[in-house]
Amino acid sequence: MTKVDAQDLRTNETDDRGRIYLGTEYANKRVTVAVVEVESDHPDEDELAVAYREASEGAEELADEWDGASDEAWSGLDK
Repeated sequence: MTKVDAQDLRTNETDDRGRIYLGTEYANKRVTVAVVEVESDHPDEDELAVAYREASEGAEELADEWDGASDEAWSGLDK
């Protein structure tokens, strides 16, 4: 059995079915793979909720500022 040196460990992306291409050097060999860590490329629900809340608050502040600027602009036209 071939032992793998820690220096040879690689991080690979999976395809849409969760498969990883190891390379031709492993062709016709039995390979045992250990998954050490899995990272999602999608934000979790808590991160999305925080981002949505921050965007919503920012939009409210912007709308308030726009109301003031808009009223000021319209009153300037009435003169």
